[in-house]
Amino acid sequence: MSQKPKPSHGLAACPGCAEPLESGDRFCGACGYDLSAVPAAETGPDRPTVAIGTPVNWPDAPPREVGSLSTMTQHPGDLPGTDSGGHDLPADPAPAPGGDFELAAPDPRAAVRVDDPAPAPVPAPAAHADGLCVACRAGRVDTDGYCENCGHAQPRERDHMERELGGLAAVSDRGLRHHRNEDAFAVSATTLPDGSPATIAVVCDGVSSATRPDEASAAAAEAAGAALLAALPRGTHPQQAMHEAIVAASEAVNSLAEKAADGEPHRNAPACTIVGSVVADGLLVVGWVGDSRAYWVPDDRAAPAARLTEDDSWAAQMVAAGLMSEAEAYADERAHAITGWLGADAYELDPHTVAFKPDRSGVVVVCTDGLWNYAEGPEDMARVVPPDAAERPLHGARVLVGHALDGGGHDNITVALVPFAAPPQGAGPA
Repeated sequence: MSQKPKPSHGLAACPGCAEPLESGDRFCGACGYDLSAVPAAETGPDRPTVAIGTPVNWPDAPPREVGSLSTMTQHPGDLPGTDSGGHDLPADPAPAPGGDFELAAPDPRAAVRVDDPAPAPVPAPAAHADGLCVACRAGRVDTDGYCENCGHAQPRERDHMERELGGLAAVSDRGLRHHRNEDAFAVSATTLPDGSPATIAVVCDGVSSATRPDEASAAAAEAAGAALLAALPRGTHPQQAMHEAIVAASEAVNSLAEKAADGEPHRNAPACTIVGSVVADGLLVVGWVGDSRAYWVPDDRAAPAARLTEDDSWAAQMVAAGLMSEAEAYADERAHAITGWLGADAYELDPHTVAFKPDRSGVVVVCTDGLWNYAEGPEDMARVVPPDAAERPLHGARVLVGHALDGGGHDNITVALVPFAAPPQGAGPA
């Protein structure tokens, strides 16, 4: 199939609303964007999350060490505790080798209530309160969300969302190149059976090549957050709870798929990635499918930061197979093709979960690639996370979103900041 000729202005789609453009267009016919004023930075590469076309069998990645942190992916039953039905899980695993973190297994608890659900994220207004266009401040906004005077598309409900809850916060933004926000998040807090607090953050990134990616990410975030809120107060081990939450998120996304005539889901069924974290009882648990990531940034910036997740992506598989260096792989145009996702057309569901017990305080950065594209390495992320992020998580999340926007904002941007307070030395379960 031949490709469409590239328009003379260098843009295939409008930077404001992503509508297709023709050669010679000076303004976008959908939103009125002035194409003659497009700065050079807006013509850079746009690398949304897309699913890889065919399954590939790759060798397992070798154990990875980043600084003094050793990571080890666990299976959900590898740590003692109870499952959602109250049944015991297997015995202790061997501890992870050395490093600032070690695998840990807090004691199972008895059941306790879930805290009242917190209010929904605060969205940006769809238009100015007086009904006037946010751009020209003269025209009225029609029922389709466009100004009747200048044609400017008004901000959608999900274009920018912020949420602060207790000691954690999240911010999601459409970015500068996409016509809608296909990311979603859920942050919440509850208590363990002994009354100690637990904080939850889930971030999802819709797969742009699939249908209704915005619905997929919203359904996954909501389902995973609800599953964690239900499981943790019952005494379910946080790692088991994370595994079950990802399964619940997958089922929620699968339910969005429309059936074809033969009863099978369409190939481009709604899909998304997911990454989540739970901080509870001195334990940090991370779970994910896809290429959304979690980073550890210690309060003491003299200590090493670390990436806590391994991407399900073409680039990561190339590095794991020893076929490319990390720099070469992530510079390739195929880098962001993902090999794992939630959706009815996923090859198989393979939730990754890992547990750590940090020996110092810090903050967990849970984010989509719209952020980490501009701060990929752990040291890069540590440099852009404000020093007071643990005390001011909403401010810190805003700073990180701003960093991505300043870098070009080529994708939707979502980040949750989850502070981790290390327990006093010698403290442990009673």
